[in-house]
Formats: sequence, C-alpha cells, structure tokens
Amino acid sequence: MLAEFFSRSAVEVGKALIGARLLVAGVGGIIVETEAYRPDDPASHAFRGPTPRNQAMFGPPARAYVYRSYGIHWCLNFVCLPGSAVLIRALEPSDGLASMCERRGLEDVRLLCSGPGRLCQALGIDLSLNALPLDWAPFELVLPTSTAETVAGPRVGITRAMELPWRFGLAGSRFVSRKF
Repeated sequence: MLAEFFSRSAVEVGKALIGARLLVAGVGGIIVETEAYRPDDPASHAFRGPTPRNQAMFGPPARAYVYRSYGIHWCLNFVCLPGSAVLIRALEPSDGLASMCERRGLEDVRLLCSGPGRLCQALGIDLSLNALPLDWAPFELVLPTSTAETVAGPRVGITRAMELPWRFGLAGSRFVSRKF
C-alpha cells in the first residue's frame, strides 16, 4: 500500500503527507510540513543523476533517503518516483516527548521538530536509516484518512528554484519551521 501511495509525483505526495503520523522507534508525531523535489528540479540532489550519496532516491518508492546537510544535521526524505523525494520539514510532536526533549536538550515542544535538522535529532534519525523501507521498523507511517487543510508556498533553505510552491504545511499549525 505504501509503495502505491509513493509511486507518483513528489509534489502530490508532499501535499498528501500533511496529517500523516510518523514514528521512528515509537517517537514522533503528525507531519505538518514537507517540501517536494523532482528529478528535473535544479534544487534536487537527483538533478545531476545518481551518486553514492543520493542512490536511495533512485531506488524503490516508500524508502527513506537520509543525508547530512551542510555537514551539520541529518535530513529525512521519503522517496517517490525515481529521482524524486519529499523532505519532511516539521512534525507536531506527540509520542515519546521525553526522549525528544532529552535528545534536543530543551523542553519547548514547539521547537522539538520544527525544521528538518531538529526533527531528525528529536527522532534519532541518522545515516543508518538511509534506504530503509518506510513500512518496516523502526519506521511507522500511518497515512491520513482524510485530506488535511494545507497551505503551499516557496521552498526555504535553497538557492535554486526556490520560487516553486512545493512547500506544504498544515494550515494554522504552530509547529511549522517557518510561517507561510
């Protein structure tokens, strides 16, 4: 079922993931912000073709693509069609709050998972999860049963094709990384 959900455009998947429940080893919450990246997108890691770093993006759909951004923090993406993925930018934390607070060294629930690096630190995500299927442990992904009210806007933190409205968020969420 997950493979079918992810076997389509990252733009469609990015919007449809808003409201999904993501847990990693029992820790996580509701996805409230995503960004889509397609293979023809100059901001995508897949734009220049497969490399050892982005190999997971060219594998089967419904897998994790994990990479280190700027040599500082990990980022979690969900692979869609070959060469495309959705960056998970923010969660509304709900499960394993004590673990997230300990990993992040803070207690402000709003700041635990509001940004891709914060999210990965809070959920304990690192390169060991790269290319793993999203329907196997430690992942638990429950897709939304109804369409969430979403907003869209330009992507953030990139220098190419940032004007594309492929950043999606849960309307009114205080847990997004940046306001829309």
